[in-house]
Amino acid sequence: MNEALEQAKKAFDIDEVPIGAIIVKNDEIIAKAFNRRNTDKNTLAHAEILAINEASKVVGDWRLDDCTMYITLEPCPMCAGAIVQARIPRVVLAANNKKAGCAGSIINLLEEERFNHQVHVTREVLEEKSSKLLKDFFRELREKNK
Repeated sequence: MNEALEQAKKAFDIDEVPIGAIIVKNDEIIAKAFNRRNTDKNTLAHAEILAINEASKVVGDWRLDDCTMYITLEPCPMCAGAIVQARIPRVVLAANNKKAGCAGSIINLLEEERFNHQVHVTREVLEEKSSKLLKDFFRELREKNK
């Protein structure tokens, strides 16, 4: 999770919402990403989607069934859906996302039993560090917009 937080800090440094994601396979990081939605002017440029794209290239398949994803903020509906579709078996989360979270805060797409794939979720790992980074970002953004 510390590496995912480093990715989130990179987003913070370029005025993106500080969310980072990494994907690990066989105890090795195979993908790293941070939010680039505003930078790339692309709705799909969330950290999770970018990390899944990178990991798929490394693995050579869309199935990431031997991987673990670490994310600094609970995923939105799009990212939760991509995680399920990529067949990622385990996700480790830092902060909850009470406004858009789809790993239990609003709805739980990752563990939905009606889907053909469920994700094992570990929650609130380094939650305080991730939450502080997000709060600092939005506080600075409000100050800039005054």
